[in-house]
Amino acid sequence: MHLVAPRTIVPEWPAPPRVRALATTRQGGVSRGPYASLNLGDHVGDDPAHVARNRALLGRELPRAPLWLAQEHGVAVVEAETARGVPVADAAVAHAPGFVLAALTADCLPVLLASRDGDAVGIAHAGWRGLAAGVVEATVAKMRCEPGALVAWLGPAIGPAWFEVGDEVRDAFTADDRSAAAAFAPGRPGKWHADLYALARRRLARAGVSEVHGGRWCTFTDHERFFSYRRDGRTGRMATLVWLEG
Repeated sequence: MHLVAPRTIVPEWPAPPRVRALATTRQGGVSRGPYASLNLGDHVGDDPAHVARNRALLGRELPRAPLWLAQEHGVAVVEAETARGVPVADAAVAHAPGFVLAALTADCLPVLLASRDGDAVGIAHAGWRGLAAGVVEATVAKMRCEPGALVAWLGPAIGPAWFEVGDEVRDAFTADDRSAAAAFAPGRPGKWHADLYALARRRLARAGVSEVHGGRWCTFTDHERFFSYRRDGRTGRMATLVWLEG
């Protein structure tokens, strides 16, 4: 992990030089109260003027405005070259420079993908519902290259010690993959501690992506750097972004 500014993390992964990426923290913005300070979500109750200012601050580090998504914990993947407005999707891919892909999170897992030849990038917003439904596999399929030619990076998400779920979540993953049970540790009666990072790595491996980096954070425990919906309820959103340089 390399902090290049108070509000950004640069992924450490073997992506080609023309692939650029960063993940924001909650630091370095103008929002107040539960949204302090770099809230980038415009749907969480924050002052719209503050969100606009935060997005402008982020924009200083980007080649152009991001392609924001209207995320709904689904599996829809949009191609940036043909996207219009704010698409309803939880993933995006780009096969040309000039497009900055973005995912907003506050406990859910952002997954970055890049082809080793530098011809394609992708991003997925992967909470447990999206992971179980196949958003990672759908994004890999849209990359238009052999899965083995991809590298992935897992951004900040809630750690398993604090992500307690019910039987229905465990069942959603183990129904067609019994070995996924290894990503769930027993908690209180009828509850499990789910490891989003382990589940994502398993889904990526099953999709043919063998090289996966990142996955070392916990948004719940690191209050100073990360927003966490499960910890705070009313809170902001961070962004993870990836793009191709021309």
